[in-house]
Amino acid sequence: MANQVDIIQNISAIYDSNNSLRILKDFERVIDELNVYVYKNWEDGELVSGPKVSRHWVECSFYWPHKKMPDPMGGKRLLEFGCKVSYAKDEIEEPRRIKKPDDIRPSSKKGKMDKHPIWIVNIKMPKQLIFDIFKGTVRNKQDDGVDLESIYQYTDAEPNAPTSAAADANATAASGGAGGPEQEQIPNAPAM
Repeated sequence: MANQVDIIQNISAIYDSNNSLRILKDFERVIDELNVYVYKNWEDGELVSGPKVSRHWVECSFYWPHKKMPDPMGGKRLLEFGCKVSYAKDEIEEPRRIKKPDDIRPSSKKGKMDKHPIWIVNIKMPKQLIFDIFKGTVRNKQDDGVDLESIYQYTDAEPNAPTSAAADANATAASGGAGGPEQEQIPNAPAM
């Protein structure tokens, strides 16, 4: 049985760990690149547990209200790429909205806990698929003319200091550099 407190603790643990957040973003990237969100209700899922990383797999579980079951064709789409998808009915405990005194838990000011039916979809995704999709995404950025060195460049310089690529461009422009459009220098303007 799913519990709101467990879900919140899982999400908090993800935000406390850069690796978990990065893995979850890569997991979501695969779902997005495989066009699973095209299928009905897939975009409404909420994370229950995960990402759980093993040697060859990354596993996450998501839940949907019982009336908004995700289209099984989306799961079938993931199966075609080597993922393992399982559907299960479960219940989640949520606090009741307090409208009358009977809605309050005894010796508390909080609402009684009600059980609501949900669908839990467990997706077990191969790490190789995550890597291949990421590699394809990077390759597409290279094809689009994005300078990947500037994306992945890490520097110990000040946060507002220009990177070496920006400094080279500014030096070229200041010296009336060759091979580029003329840029007008505005005195006392902040560097971009």
